[in-house]
Amino acid sequence: MSTSTPITAEDRRRLWHPRGTLCAVCRQPTRGFGWFDPHRSKRPRPSVWFCSMPCQSFWTRLARERFAMVDLTEEERAAITATMKRVALLMDEIGWATPLADLTEAQVRALIEEAVEGFREAMSDIARAQTPEVPF
Repeated sequence: MSTSTPITAEDRRRLWHPRGTLCAVCRQPTRGFGWFDPHRSKRPRPSVWFCSMPCQSFWTRLARERFAMVDLTEEERAAITATMKRVALLMDEIGWATPLADLTEAQVRALIEEAVEGFREAMSDIARAQTPEVPF
């Protein structure tokens, strides 16, 4: 006769939480907020994960408006504009006359990191601004 230990809530959470998945809105690591298609019965169901309730609410609103659209949303265009300003500041340091082929690996990495981080922050700010505060 073997004794088994009961499954704890933490064990259950580990079974379903998507380790290493990034937020569908701002690309930060997820923190347990998720969505899956309730109409599909076959596994695996399509799902997306989020870092916060504002990002989840923002994505849900956009999904209702145009779930199948591939074009950039107005919010994504605004985030790209905000990102361009950050990348331009870095290009001022590098020098605008420098051809891309002449950039060092560190400069290319810095440009990419600035673009990704700028876009992520802008999308997160937009999601927070468009989502009402949670009262608890």
